[in-house]
Amino acid sequence: MVFSSAKLTDAQFEKFSALIYAKCGIHLKLEKKELLNARLGKRLRATGLDSFKAYYEYVTGDSSGGELVQLIDSVSTNFTSFFRESAHFDYMTTAVLPAYQAENRGKGRGLNIWSAACSSGEEPYTLAMVMEDFASGNSGMQYRIRATDISTKVLAQAQRAVYPEDRVAKVPPAYLKRFFQKGVGKSQGFVRVKDQLRRKVNFERFNLMDDLYCQEPVDIIFCRNVMIYFNSVTQQALVDKFYRCLAPGGHLFIGHSESLTSIKHKFSQVASTAYRK
Repeated sequence: MVFSSAKLTDAQFEKFSALIYAKCGIHLKLEKKELLNARLGKRLRATGLDSFKAYYEYVTGDSSGGELVQLIDSVSTNFTSFFRESAHFDYMTTAVLPAYQAENRGKGRGLNIWSAACSSGEEPYTLAMVMEDFASGNSGMQYRIRATDISTKVLAQAQRAVYPEDRVAKVPPAYLKRFFQKGVGKSQGFVRVKDQLRRKVNFERFNLMDDLYCQEPVDIIFCRNVMIYFNSVTQQALVDKFYRCLAPGGHLFIGHSESLTSIKHKFSQVASTAYRK
């Protein structure tokens, strides 16, 4: 049986595109048809099915939702890096964290940080490094980092916390020495985040299209380079959710290629792609 000859028709693309949008908010335009064809082709081979029609029926008929997770994993884009768009972290350390520390000194309340769409972990681990460095000079500074993503595949990578050495090229040397272990033997060429930092980040699967649950107000949300995959309706709904979830004075950071100018919101812009409630 040859699966590589299977080709998505326009009608099949529309059906899969509608399913993906309904389940996770990703909006696929028709020019992504060949990309979707290639990625779904891998799922055909993995499931042993011989047509996209059969695969669609399999996904929608799977009551466990397991294959839907595999489908979403296959279409999610997960490019990231340590200290990506570093101006955000600079603004945190020079403006956000000193102000928070001054306002909450002695109150015993820890800082709640959420890395939404955390991918393979580079962003939340960068946040943890920044927080550890700041806390070392500000006694009593407590914090929690929640890191979520819709993809189980990248969450597994994040929890392993093992990266090729070239992936940590942007990490400052002092941080590299303090927070990473170099691999030896079979692990040569790789580094691993040290346990002391890994324990600062809690990873979990979460779909941004689901209702947000915030047991406590969040102080800082990083949701960067995600909304570019959503249409305006989904972007609006997500920004509204983030606003409700943030504590008064809380901050939202989005990607440098993104903007809230076309979205109705109550945030005040405080820096490039940084907003305050």
